Parts: sequence; structure tokens; C-alpha cells
Amino acid sequence: MTTREGSLEPPKRHPLDWENPEFYDEPKLFNEMERVFDICHGCRRCVNLCTAFPRLFDLIDEGSTAELDGVEKQKYWEVADQCYLCDMCFMTKCPYVPPHPWNVDFPHLMLRAKAVKYEKGETGFRDKLLSSTDLVGKVASVPGVAQTVNAVNKNPAARKLMDNLLGIHAERKLPDYDSRKFRANARINTAHEVRAGAKTPGKVAIYATCYVNYNEPGIGHDLLKILDHNEIPACLVEKEACCGMPKLELGDLAAVKELKEKNIPPLARLAREGYAILTAVPSCTLMYKQELPLMFQVDDDVQAVADAMFDPFEYLTLRKRDGLLKTDFKQPLGKVSYHIPCHLRVQNLGQKTREMLQSIPGTQVTVVERCSGHDGTWGVKTEYFANSMKIGKPVFRQMAAPGPDYISSDCAIAARHIEQGMGETKAQKQHPLTLMRIAYGIG
Repeated sequence: MTTREGSLEPPKRHPLDWENPEFYDEPKLFNEMERVFDICHGCRRCVNLCTAFPRLFDLIDEGSTAELDGVEKQKYWEVADQCYLCDMCFMTKCPYVPPHPWNVDFPHLMLRAKAVKYEKGETGFRDKLLSSTDLVGKVASVPGVAQTVNAVNKNPAARKLMDNLLGIHAERKLPDYDSRKFRANARINTAHEVRAGAKTPGKVAIYATCYVNYNEPGIGHDLLKILDHNEIPACLVEKEACCGMPKLELGDLAAVKELKEKNIPPLARLAREGYAILTAVPSCTLMYKQELPLMFQVDDDVQAVADAMFDPFEYLTLRKRDGLLKTDFKQPLGKVSYHIPCHLRVQNLGQKTREMLQSIPGTQVTVVERCSGHDGTWGVKTEYFANSMKIGKPVFRQMAAPGPDYISSDCAIAARHIEQGMGETKAQKQHPLTLMRIAYGIG
């Protein structure tokens, strides 16, 4: 019997069997890692994606046999630590992903490894702290506290201390915290008539996300202004917590379940009432569209939320196709270097943000479709900072090449990382929603 080389069928993920005790069995994990790593060794197509695969191949090449059997299994953890679950190998490179019979899902295997490590109690305080985005945001954005935190994060001596004590790299530029949180200051207009289209619900609920709520509330305000300009009634999700993506990437799957039980009931009610649910952070959208449905496959509420969840530009572009989006753009944007983040690419939506920005008269969009290397918290950590900058180098170069007026990414964290990597530039960093608000001429 011959096993075919590669697959012509679209990738299809299997449910994540995370509640099965065997999921956390370390010898069984190592057996599966050995099986998959040996396939990767024979292929090596993913060597240029990140640092996980180069680390694996270096371990093999430097081993006693130059094959996988020459690598100590305890060194497999070095590969897992380099993976930040961008999903690019699964979506764009690997020819052996399911439904291929070899069934290679490298990111979810690395997620399993992180979960085993977490269950063994080997996850440190720093990683747990950085993944508690909602808790840290609530504390750091308190009036008076926010100014102090922001000052400390910009102080070289304080940053050196953070590097030495916590392992947060002294050179990583960190986002400011804003004491005027989005949810507390959002201006909602519910008075517009509900006009559903063939492809889009006619009313929107905003899931703010930790980052928009505590760090860049302007992104959320700009989304509301765009919706108001287009006479789309909107509301905020009644109650929300972190989506759970940082805890997923940490391997703390029990915490993901706790957050799911807080978030899904109010979101499911909105979904069943006919709302489109919009999030302005691709990782959060991905969490609800893909990861939670794979973790909780028999939960009807989770599936209802997944069906109602939209990336903002997915919704706006479909709204345009329904003939229900205004195109009265007043302000050209000039040259825009636009980066598509990994967690948006893996949603398989097409380039909706690019499509919308290119429809603005007097706007030239250069698209960079490559991982920036930051991830949520990975590029903040001392031991990975240099690798995050190395992975991002081609992106920094491509974003700078056109001499843009704006640099932009749907992932605000990636945009900040790119801005740091580019160095001195005349270009302004703005979120795509802000660019659309500017193009509309809304103050």
C-alpha cells in the first residue's frame, strides 16, 4: 500500500481531546512527538517559518546518529518552548495535515506538550502573570496606577530590573495602559434601524477584548464610529472576561474552560437574538471561531457563538457586498504598509482588510503576509526576544520598503512589534479601523 505524498484536500482539524487523561500522559506525548518529529525531519518544508523547526532539526543534526533516534526525549521540550502556536505550519506549509492519513497537527501537538508541562507544575510565575491579561489590565489601568505603570515600563533602570527578576526583556517596548477604559467610556448608538443583509445581520454586539479595553481603547471607539456612520445599531456584550487565548497558549486548559463558562452564556444569547459579534483582536476572534469549538465540540452555545462571530473587516466587507455600507470616503490615506497577522490568516477569510483599504480613493496598499514573530507574550520574554526580532526581520524590511505614510496590522501587538523593528520612520502606526475612520473623515 502506498501513502500519497501530500494532500490536495483542505486542512481539517480534529477535536482537541483535552479532557481525556491520556492527553496528559507524558510517555504517550513523547511517542506522538517522536512520530510527528520524524515526519518533519523527512520533510523540512517548515524550516523558515519560526524557530521551533530549526531547533528540532539542529537537535537531530547534532545528535549521535543524525536521525531522531539520536535525540534525548527530554530535549523535545526545547522544540515545544519555541512554538508560539501561530498555526502557519498547519495552514500553509505541511502536506501531511488531516485528512492526510499521517495526521500531522504540529501546533496542537505543541499545545498538548504545553498542557502536560503546565499539569506537571513546571510553568513559572512570569508566564502565569503575562497570560492573566484581564487581571493585569484591571489593576494597571486604575487612574493613578496607569501613569505609574507606564512610567516604569519606559524607565531603563526599572526595565533592567524587570529583565533580571521577571524575565521580561528590557528592550521590548510594552503597550501603555489607559485609565479611560473602553467599556466605561464607549458611546453606543442603538437608535438606528436594523437592516439585515443577505450576508450580514443588521445589528452588532462588540466584544471589547482585554487589549482594546485596557491598552488601546481608541480602536474600539473607532469601530463604534464606523458602525454609527453606517447606521448600524450596536451594543456592548453585557459581561465579558478574557477570551482565553493567553491561557490556551500557556497550556492552562482548565482556565480556558473557566473563562468559556463566563463568556459563552451572554455571547450565546446575543447570537440567538440575531447579533453579529465583532472583536477587534484576531486572536480573540480565532478563539471563539476555532479553538473553543474544537475543545467543546458538543456544546451548542459554543457553536452558536462561533457562527455569529465576525472579524470587523469580514463583517464590513460583507456589508458592502450587501449594498449596505457607505463608501463616502473623504480622506485619502496615501501609502499604507499592511501586515496580515497569523491568527487572521488561519481563519481563511481572505484578505478582507486589504480589500476594504484598497477601496479608499487615493490609497495604495502594500500587503505583507508573513509572521511578525511576536505572538501575544512570547516576544516579550527575555529568552525569546532575540528570536522574535529575527523572525520579524523580513516583515520589518518589507513594511518599510514602500516608504509608507502608515503602517498597520489587524493585530495591534504585531503592529507595535513591527514599528519597533523598523526603527526610525516617518510612518504613523494606526490600526486598520482607525485608518477607515480617518478615510471617512470622522473626527
